[in-house]
Amino acid sequence: MLPFLNLQRVFKPGHLVMVGLEGTKLDPQQAQFLRSQGLRAVCLFRSNLGSAEEVRQLTTALRGVMGPGALIAVDQEGGATSRAQFLPQAPSAMCLGAAGNPILADQVGAAVSRGLRSLGFNWNFAPVLDVNNNPLNPVIGERSFSQDPAAVARMAGAWMRGALHERVACCVKHFPGHGDTHVDSHLALPTVDKSLSELLMLELLPFHKLRLDAPAMMTAHIVYPQLDPAHPATLSRVILRDLLRDTWKYKGVIITDSLVMKAIHDRYGHHAAAPMALRAGADMVMALGTPAEQAQAVQALQDGLDDGSLSAREMFRSRRRLDDLALRYPAEIGVYSDEMRESDEQLMHRAWADGLCTVGLAEPPRPGTRLRVITQRSVASDQVSEAGVPAQRVVRVFDGFDDVVLEQVDDLAQLDWQALPQDDRFTVLVSNSRVRYGTQAAHWRPDLHIVLWNPFQVLDVCAPALVSWGYANGALDAVQAWLAGTPANGRSPVTLLIPAPGGPAASV
Repeated sequence: MLPFLNLQRVFKPGHLVMVGLEGTKLDPQQAQFLRSQGLRAVCLFRSNLGSAEEVRQLTTALRGVMGPGALIAVDQEGGATSRAQFLPQAPSAMCLGAAGNPILADQVGAAVSRGLRSLGFNWNFAPVLDVNNNPLNPVIGERSFSQDPAAVARMAGAWMRGALHERVACCVKHFPGHGDTHVDSHLALPTVDKSLSELLMLELLPFHKLRLDAPAMMTAHIVYPQLDPAHPATLSRVILRDLLRDTWKYKGVIITDSLVMKAIHDRYGHHAAAPMALRAGADMVMALGTPAEQAQAVQALQDGLDDGSLSAREMFRSRRRLDDLALRYPAEIGVYSDEMRESDEQLMHRAWADGLCTVGLAEPPRPGTRLRVITQRSVASDQVSEAGVPAQRVVRVFDGFDDVVLEQVDDLAQLDWQALPQDDRFTVLVSNSRVRYGTQAAHWRPDLHIVLWNPFQVLDVCAPALVSWGYANGALDAVQAWLAGTPANGRSPVTLLIPAPGGPAASV
């Protein structure tokens, strides 16, 4: 082993920083920035992903600049959080939870990795281990496998085993748990006020069960005041080093969630948060801001190394963990034949169909029924999820009916139910946005509610419901098949109760 006294000759703080890029190509200026900062890790988003061939060219260029230890990451969870949308579209975690089949989850995880590896990715920020026991959670929703922590561990563990078998590193998230929040950490700083014993029974249980198998964990920008009242988990030594490293003996990589999220960015900035995260126990900081902010993060780590406020020994250990991750899961372009892709496409469609479920006495309208379909005209990306399905795609689901009137609105949350025509048409509300409706939907009376995204919208509308857990083509095809008479056999992994007319939710 190299002497620690000579560490600064062989080590660059940029080795512990992940950055983002602009555009779908690596231009000379960005390449020079990566070299000059000593960066070896990049996270790509939808804006970076052109065609499949363009992505391969980009990842090849990144490997050429960052070297054989490159870590090229992406969020490809399935469902709405799927950056490479030209790959077979995987079901959301909650859809797999509704299907309830760990073998299927294993197969889906493997298929996701096959597709990513064919593009040159070697790190996927998935699966989500958050236990969604809070229907008001604005950011996790169907990204969670279940409200039951044991089911989350079982299904996510199966998904991860399949993914790792296809040689793409997984990164479970968001430690110690983002499920029981009603605040989005992209926008503000959430708090989960629970004791360690309470967390161990719920939020922490999946992370603890899978800690020996997960090659990496991503931190949550959430304050857990009964563990550390002063710092969010990303910056908490009590949570990352004392609990995860020392008590649980976790050996894998710890990476922060993005420092550009407002929960961290507005309070600390990259220059303060980056060294704080390493001192807390993180191995890599995700600095996805501007090039200037990315450089600030690297410089802050260099300053900490120079003045001794950061441990050279610990920084070197972090690099060794990252080196080991890149060695076990090298960034290389794998084979993905037409036959493999077609098989994976069929698998994804089957998985979406297996998760489809009904709430209440939902039945498809009879053939020949005159329909009115109400849905949102378009749904923009919120930078966490990809853009939702537009109204013109929604209406194609009803191609089996001859008489369909489409009512498009700009914002379903502002729907004026009283303004709709009062006639004998069978009314179908198709929820294609994520936002909950709340009490303003108490007087809505559709004959059928089809929920294509946020399953907890079922709690807002007094109507029997069909829940697809997502809006990928496989999900929409499953909905269309149900409308034609195919039964929905999924079982909801979260409690969904239809509200009583004019009152609170009632059991069904």
